[in-house]
Amino acid sequence: MQAGVSTACLYPDLTEEALYNLVINGISHVEIFINSDSELRKPFIRNLADIMRRYGATCRSLHPFACPIEPMMLFSRYERRAVDLLEYYKKHFEMMNLLGADIFVLHGNFRVCAVSVECYCERFERLVRLGRESGIIVAQENVERCQSGSLRFLREMVRILGDDARFVLDIKQAVRAGENPIQMLHTLGNHVCHIHMSDHRIQTEPKADCLVLGAGEFKIRNFLEHLAQYRPDASVMLELYRENFRGISDLVSSYRMLARMISGIEKNRQDAGSIKS
Repeated sequence: MQAGVSTACLYPDLTEEALYNLVINGISHVEIFINSDSELRKPFIRNLADIMRRYGATCRSLHPFACPIEPMMLFSRYERRAVDLLEYYKKHFEMMNLLGADIFVLHGNFRVCAVSVECYCERFERLVRLGRESGIIVAQENVERCQSGSLRFLREMVRILGDDARFVLDIKQAVRAGENPIQMLHTLGNHVCHIHMSDHRIQTEPKADCLVLGAGEFKIRNFLEHLAQYRPDASVMLELYRENFRGISDLVSSYRMLARMISGIEKNRQDAGSIKS
């Protein structure tokens, strides 16, 4: 496992500035949130890649700004829209290759305009196949306002799609949807390939569902220990909203805490393996 931070935490800072501020503060693994169409141009992406190369950082995943239009484009009955969005996201995949990223984060369809799970999976699988051609994993994120917010729906995706069903497990979104993140992990198992991490408190009013690590009651280490059993290669990205932390130092502290936990878990697993052998 590897700890990282999403550039989305620093929104609305410009993407390149957010990335620069993360890497100069010692954060060596990131998710990049693309915030406008112009940021998909090769010179811009190469600049991001240069920033990471200069500071020895890597990018695991990319999050598209176009997620709010996915219901209208990918999941409507107007076939041409779906074709157009597939071509648009193909452009994202090409840029991901330049960044060295291999996980594409999909929000999907809103609950208010729900389609059948069979229709959903048909459209999702088309995007999966397109991503595979570029070496990209398309991963469905659990998002409270979307059909994907329900664990029951994600289980149906696994039933229909099998190994093509891959997921980004977002802790805060699980809490908002009334789902238990650990239960989601156990249910989805190795179909979970990527994590959006945050802390939370659920017994307060209003509920604090997106906090810096250590400020809540989520058993983060316990979650990571289970994750290591299913996906030891997963990236665990801190993803907070700007109003949920004071400044870059909070992100750095949470990142370091996460990295220490992961390092400790991996050392324990190695030690346990040595004893068995």
